[in-house]
Amino acid sequence: MKRNSLLFATALLIGLTGCKNTPVQKEAWISNALDAASYQLKLTAEELSGTNKLPRSIYSGYDVNFLDAQLQRENKAYIDSLRPNPAALQLGQRHLCGISDWTSGFFPGSLWYAYEMTGDEELKKRAVEYTNILNPIRELKGTHDIGFMMNCSYGNALRLAPNDTIKAVLVETADNLCARFNPEIGCIRSWDFGAWNFPVIIDNMMNLDLLFNVSKLTGNEKYKNVAVKHAQTTMKNHFRPDYTSYHVVSYNNDGSVEIKQTHQGKNAESAWSRGQAWGVYGYTSCYRETQDTAFLQEAVHIAGMIMERVKTDDLIPYWDYDAPAGEKTPRDASAAAVTASAFLELSTFIPDGKKYFDYAETILKNLSSPDYLSAKGSNQGYVLMHSTGSLPHGSEIDVPLNYADYYYLEALKRYIDLQNKG
Repeated sequence: MKRNSLLFATALLIGLTGCKNTPVQKEAWISNALDAASYQLKLTAEELSGTNKLPRSIYSGYDVNFLDAQLQRENKAYIDSLRPNPAALQLGQRHLCGISDWTSGFFPGSLWYAYEMTGDEELKKRAVEYTNILNPIRELKGTHDIGFMMNCSYGNALRLAPNDTIKAVLVETADNLCARFNPEIGCIRSWDFGAWNFPVIIDNMMNLDLLFNVSKLTGNEKYKNVAVKHAQTTMKNHFRPDYTSYHVVSYNNDGSVEIKQTHQGKNAESAWSRGQAWGVYGYTSCYRETQDTAFLQEAVHIAGMIMERVKTDDLIPYWDYDAPAGEKTPRDASAAAVTASAFLELSTFIPDGKKYFDYAETILKNLSSPDYLSAKGSNQGYVLMHSTGSLPHGSEIDVPLNYADYYYLEALKRYIDLQNKG
């Protein structure tokens, strides 16, 4: 395995030797953001080099009374599912993860995006290094998150440094994702834990890009067909009449719905912020790949709901749209970054798309302000501050998250591209 990994790293490096990017003139706030992000990413990459670990977030604690005030639940059973508070010595320290963590692809993906936008050779070198350590994930079959893990890392590597080795990794990964598809239910199974019969989460819409990409790589429609069917079934069952989304829909074996919940939100019927962002992003991607106007209409409806429901002055949403608004209510910069990236792409698909572009631009400028963008050398090497993982579980509340950084950088890349086209 070690020898194969070294060979793969060599292959990637060879592929990258001809990949020279010419940075374009950027607005001052963008240049500042890229400078800060590049510094943070290189700092983290250097400190973790050789450990086979990746940055996920920062250890943070919680106060049960505060959680109770946010959740406003009469049923206090959620207290039994709270994750233990970290040890005092861990608080504020970098929370690392292994390659099998669902977030493992985001750090290498961030390195790829930063390299693409800056042409910095050190970022290229680190992108190769951290993509390469994920090679064993191609064999992972126990989760739907392999799309996040491999498309964000290897998918960007293939885009910037194409070679046959990377293609084989993505195809094997896509085959394992397709193996989780149940034709009778019409969905890819998300989780293999819990009491649900066949749980599907709105996050799973984000893994479909892997299938679309591999379908194009191989010329095999089976990958695309699985993605389309999953999106259609999710569109039918995950959304309420106002186009807010449940987090979890579990199915019976005959395809009927077993239960609808919002596992990481305020309550079963609330609009969990990141879930709404996953939805608009996923259906925008589905329209890009299929030109099916039903997907475009869904994305437009979700986008309209987001613009109506987010009431914060800076458009960085609270962790749940239904959370009690207040000065101490945690924001979710990751939801904002995903939304901005989705809105930028959506803006290119419809005649009145400028409203989405403008909304995304406001988000990006606010995320690039000192209120959210880390100063160099701070925030344990992460790019953004103030995201929320899962408040009902006492997990990652008001911390940096590696996927907030990834989608922020992706949104910046899309913004720059659109500005250059304009």
